[in-house]
Amino acid sequence: MITLGIEGTAHTLGVGITDEKCNVLANVIDMYRPPEGGLHPREAANHHADSVSATISKALSDAKLTLKDIDLVSFSKGPGLGPCLRAAATAARALSARLGIPIIGVNHCVAHVEIGNATTGCKDPVLLYASGGNTQIIAFANGKYRIFGETLDIGIGNMFDKLGRELGLGYYAGPTIEKLARDGKQLLDIPYSVKGMDMSFSGILTAAVTFRNKGHSLEDIAFSVQETAFAMLAEVTERAMAHVGKHEVLMGGGVVQNARLRAIVSQMAEERGAKMYVPVPRLCIDNGAMIAWLGHLMHASGVRMTIDDTKVEQRFRTDDVNVTWR
Repeated sequence: MITLGIEGTAHTLGVGITDEKCNVLANVIDMYRPPEGGLHPREAANHHADSVSATISKALSDAKLTLKDIDLVSFSKGPGLGPCLRAAATAARALSARLGIPIIGVNHCVAHVEIGNATTGCKDPVLLYASGGNTQIIAFANGKYRIFGETLDIGIGNMFDKLGRELGLGYYAGPTIEKLARDGKQLLDIPYSVKGMDMSFSGILTAAVTFRNKGHSLEDIAFSVQETAFAMLAEVTERAMAHVGKHEVLMGGGVVQNARLRAIVSQMAEERGAKMYVPVPRLCIDNGAMIAWLGHLMHASGVRMTIDDTKVEQRFRTDDVNVTWR
């Protein structure tokens, strides 16, 4: 069975194609990059609508397939930015209607879990999901993927991007902050905000800007922000692993490409006698292959949707999904 998945939750338009064994036949990504400032949902959605046809064609070409070979189409139903989600959903509905094939709307966060499970060899992990719009600690328990910790305000990637804008580092600032942090020497007193099993990143942003106004170097600020925020993530992840008795940690989301974050979590896992798994970079970031794979899993487990069932959900919670395929 060949599934085509369309990702469109935020700045990334992705089209992926997988088969029933999770062989990734194509995974084309077209990221919207604003000329200045931050991400504007409507402009990103216009980008997705303008680019989706060519991106589907490129994915089919990469997979050496035609539309007639596609058996199922899936798309990111949520969570995400409304205009972007609707652009992806509209394209998926059009394909489903034109080809007369089933359509499945999937949860974006769960898709990160399942593509990691399928491609890294882990069996039953705790997922550290760190991206622009989301920061969650997720594990499977009692028929659902449960959230054992999450951000109370903004996602860690969003915090990096806001900080980058405030410090003049440009949009999509994570890689720039990571590079600056390598030369940082002083650990500044950045707020460490873990509240129970949840985290808050807005105070880190405010403190970092204050330190810059006081004349501290960008390198020290980037170093301090990373060390504080990543320690928070590792702490909550470790406590979630202890709570549910799991011995694997899976990392997902664009922020987990950061080498320092991986090093901190790897050390935590090693000290617990656990294993850390990270998908290849192309499958860590938002992508269509993960949407295709989860669509396949859901369809194979008996899930069916009509067009009326494909309304997008901007606040589609991870723990709202009934996991019928496990």
